[in-house]
Amino acid sequence: MPLDYASVEALRRTHPAWRLLAAEHAPLIVSFLHASFLVPNVRSLPEQELVGKLDDHLFHLRERFGPKEFPRTAAQYLESWAGDAHGWLRRYYAADRDEPWYDLTPATEKAITWLVSLEQRQFVGTESRLVIVFELLRQIAEGT
Repeated sequence: MPLDYASVEALRRTHPAWRLLAAEHAPLIVSFLHASFLVPNVRSLPEQELVGKLDDHLFHLRERFGPKEFPRTAAQYLESWAGDAHGWLRRYYAADRDEPWYDLTPATEKAITWLVSLEQRQFVGTESRLVIVFELLRQIAEGT
């Protein structure tokens, strides 16, 4: 897919990963979903457990930033994040259970994984730098 203006604009408007990164409460969403799903390597969580985890997360954030910063309940946030407007979580009923379950959508997992990769320190060794220098010299020699 070419990354011309129209394509990028369409991605910005429609792709759940981009919407997550641009969301007003992206730090809340990403930090919570990362801690709940990716850090413990959990695929799915029941609604009551996830609501409890988000309640705790919101409690600590409200202590730090004030109660007006995150005005909705944990259940309201989860419902919104699983709705069609966002698509960051998938809400479903397992065959043998009465309680809804949640899991991350692939777009959400990709966005969070990308953010995690930004934190990782990258080491560029001397050998790889020399390879780059020699490649640039070769290109200069071929171009002249």
